[in-house]
Amino acid sequence: MTEEPADAWSGSSPVPPNRGDFYNLLALLPDDQRALLADVRHYLETDIAPVITEHWERAEFPAQIVPALAKMNLAGSKFTGYGCPGQGELFHGLLNVELARIDPSLAVFFGGHDGLGMGTIALCGSEEQKQRWLPPMARMEKIGAFALTEPDVGSDAARGLATTARRDGDTWVLNGVKKWIGNATWCDLVVVWARDEADGQVKGFVVERGTPGFTTEKMHGKTALRIMQNALITLDDCRVPEANRLEHANSFADTARVLRTTRLMVAWQAAGTGRGAFEHALAYATRRTQFGRPIARFQLVQDLLARMLANTTASLTMCARLAELAQAGDMQEEQVSLAKMYVTTATRETVGWAREVFGGNGVLLDHHVTRYTNDAEAIYSFEGTREINSLIVGRALTGISAFV
Repeated sequence: MTEEPADAWSGSSPVPPNRGDFYNLLALLPDDQRALLADVRHYLETDIAPVITEHWERAEFPAQIVPALAKMNLAGSKFTGYGCPGQGELFHGLLNVELARIDPSLAVFFGGHDGLGMGTIALCGSEEQKQRWLPPMARMEKIGAFALTEPDVGSDAARGLATTARRDGDTWVLNGVKKWIGNATWCDLVVVWARDEADGQVKGFVVERGTPGFTTEKMHGKTALRIMQNALITLDDCRVPEANRLEHANSFADTARVLRTTRLMVAWQAAGTGRGAFEHALAYATRRTQFGRPIARFQLVQDLLARMLANTTASLTMCARLAELAQAGDMQEEQVSLAKMYVTTATRETVGWAREVFGGNGVLLDHHVTRYTNDAEAIYSFEGTREINSLIVGRALTGISAFV
């Protein structure tokens, strides 16, 4: 008979112990927000976690999550007014962690809608535009997306954006192709960034599904974020009314203003990814036996668990401090770039160690951790690569720009 620690989680309870929050960041939230996150955690563990692997394998999105999240009134949690719950930056970040620890695609889906879609309208929309779109998006009756990246343009979007916008009376004519656009296969509206032919400035437009000249094609063959429904968008003389041009999105500086806030969200998502991998590795180590004892009894396994926890805890606390700065309106671009650079790198390391704990079983979907190792690669790259973010930090440190 093998010996097992008395407090080990065997999987018999639908909700595992909250071991990944080692410094108890939840204690920073008021009681009602902690209770709401507990409800989110219970729903995700009981209804989504048991089916998430088959959705990942089939590259299908679990549509049942949308009404559940809507019922809990979670969309727009860091915004106030317009039907948004106004829970604040820290709650919003820890919510992304709860989603990512089940599957990173869930957090990326939510971020595409809540952070990028709603966030762009909240930051760049007129009062009328906010009143028109934010309330149904907060109720998740309308799902949003964000279209910046193109087939040949990623980090160089400021200078190289090829999608064009031409004013024609009371409408704008959009032409171009967007790539990697999350939620775009099924969402209701997409924020499209295009370069105005008249003045060369990058501007933002809300394109609603069903608009003539707007087509989407699901991307296939992904080995990461398979649950996330990414699309190739084609804009072929796509006409949108002037009323759909975001009033305060008139240059790439406005685009960057949106990305500055959502880059923190991506750091939270990465921290949640590492935490999910760590928690699976911890549970596995306490129940997997070799040489007549749980592998958690071996020093090298405990060392890996401690290293994973250190990475995850450092990442979460860095994000929590940035959430405080963001809430106060004091967060700087270089501060969030440092977090995105560090947390995604630490997560890459963490998921690799988690797979190591599983040995050969780590490459089997039945043991979950391989999803995290694959998905961490995508999060490492989007919303600013490690190299781009390091140059932003380096510029702030030296006063010298090393961008080409």
